[in-house]
Amino acid sequence: MAQTTVMEHHTFRDAVSNFIHSIMTFLGLMARNRVGFVGFLVVIGFILLALIGPYFVPLDTSTHVSQIYQPPSWKHPLGTDHQGRDIWAQIVHGGKDILYVAFLAGFLSTLIAVTFGSLTAIVGGVVDSIIMTITDIVLTIPQFPLLAVLAGFVRLNSLTLLALLLAVLNWPTLLRAVRSQVLSLKERDYVEAAVALDMGLRHIIFSEILPNMMSYIIISMTLAMTGAIYAQVGLIFLGLVPMSGQNWAVMIQLAWVRGAIFFKDSIYYIMSPVLAIAFFQLALVSMTRSLEEVFNPRLRAGF
Repeated sequence: MAQTTVMEHHTFRDAVSNFIHSIMTFLGLMARNRVGFVGFLVVIGFILLALIGPYFVPLDTSTHVSQIYQPPSWKHPLGTDHQGRDIWAQIVHGGKDILYVAFLAGFLSTLIAVTFGSLTAIVGGVVDSIIMTITDIVLTIPQFPLLAVLAGFVRLNSLTLLALLLAVLNWPTLLRAVRSQVLSLKERDYVEAAVALDMGLRHIIFSEILPNMMSYIIISMTLAMTGAIYAQVGLIFLGLVPMSGQNWAVMIQLAWVRGAIFFKDSIYYIMSPVLAIAFFQLALVSMTRSLEEVFNPRLRAGF
């Protein structure tokens, strides 16, 4: 019994040690590109701000007439809005919905594109013709106008439903790119060997081909996230999505409809959510530089 306990202790310690080593290796690879690493840290900062920040920064929803459009101060670091509410608190509480839709829509659209793009390249024939025909049809439809039309028929009062709709319309371009990559990779010797050994379609796609495309897939997912953010903000700003909860897009929309642009000291209320979205987008795009170092071994040959 004692020997079993000792073995379990060593196994747990080895697992923790391997996990810490993996994390340190990942951070070391990310840090090779300074711009990308700064972007990575900013993205982590936004995620922590959205998930943990609300527990430390309370949101006051009451109206304070005497504090309308106050400039930044120690009490209100970003000033106040048209109802005298703290803008910083709204920024802290407003990131969760934006980030949730971005990550979910980016992940789902990438999953659809990678799965069916790989499938059509490997299988070919009728499957390839059907999938590529559907892809070409979806590509010819302007996405944002279609979203605007659908918003008139479908009540997008659920963030998950909105993310799913954005993902369904945002996969065709990546699918065509993935298909081209897989058509090239499937001519490699190790893929032909897996086919000759009849290892199965699932093994060929997910074990032989996709690991060699991981850097491209991850970068494409981050770009899909930026597109999802722009689409979400645009729909909310135009009033096509019900304004539920508190997020940066709702702040921009309220600043517009409440006429904040006509008040001298409202610049902080208008620009705070705009800059939050812009900095998060910039951080995502910058982070892709370091992600290339992590998932593309050829870039770190001398590491």
